[in-house]
Amino acid sequence: MSTICVPVVDQAQRPLMPTTPARARRWIKSGKATTFWQGGLFCVRLNVEPSAREMQPLAVGIDPGSKKEGLVVASAAHTYLNIQADARTGVKQAVKQKRQMRRTRRGRKTPCRQPRQHRKRSTKKLPPSTRARWQWKLRLAAWLCQLFPVSVFVVEDIKAPTHGKKRWDQSFSPLEVGKAWFYGELGKLAPVQTKRGYQTKELREQLGLKKTGKKTAEVWEAHCVDAWALAYSAVGGRTMPDNTRLVCIAPLVWHHRQLHRLEPEAVRGHALLGHQAGHPGQAPNLRKSLRGWHDGWETEPARPANRQAAHPKREGD
Repeated sequence: MSTICVPVVDQAQRPLMPTTPARARRWIKSGKATTFWQGGLFCVRLNVEPSAREMQPLAVGIDPGSKKEGLVVASAAHTYLNIQADARTGVKQAVKQKRQMRRTRRGRKTPCRQPRQHRKRSTKKLPPSTRARWQWKLRLAAWLCQLFPVSVFVVEDIKAPTHGKKRWDQSFSPLEVGKAWFYGELGKLAPVQTKRGYQTKELREQLGLKKTGKKTAEVWEAHCVDAWALAYSAVGGRTMPDNTRLVCIAPLVWHHRQLHRLEPEAVRGHALLGHQAGHPGQAPNLRKSLRGWHDGWETEPARPANRQAAHPKREGD
């Protein structure tokens, strides 16, 4: 049977030890706490000073992956949260597409301008795909620190394939560079411990836990089993989890500039019921009518043959 716990914060938004749903309901009914949602999780905020502030050691186990990754918040007594998150992918293709659209736009709007230097090329910054992947893990860790009094992070240390060259293996591999940056930023939140893959496997087998071979399956045995074993290595306690409920989340993908789905010449502006841009329109409201001008069309209108026909007021400039 899975034991559910509710995250608790004080009046200053500082995380406290989680509580049971029954106690949280009593707090809410008596006015001692207020409910709120944080990233899809039900939480309570105390309206009074807590009776005690003793904290148990809480560990967050992180099992990175190329498609899915697991995060588990556990102590010696309970398993508070199991998260299976989709990894951040598609950034490399988005950057390539953005570069193509930028070059096309520059050739269309400023064909005579000389190309500028490659301002995005920098040896001090991470590649966009690597930065997005590790920043997503860091955001999840920071989010957990807002809800739980995390005392330590335990991360499964992954290794990039080596080429036999020391300089390449330590500095030029994007995986190694991104991992080093992640460990440095994660250490600002709480102490960080690392475990190799074979160490995680040995610990999982000692505990008698089984891992499924379906990496993309939304089950606890896919990734959270390793994350729980990592958290157990730091806090100890019971050898079997008392909560295997899974929370599946995915990162939001924001498009900075799509140029109306990458076809700026096919559709301009917003498509508003087939009306051409520049035509007047009227929209009835409850008390008054709103008048304005349409800003787009569904199909490309016929273009004027020359500049004078397109802008008759500018003739003679």
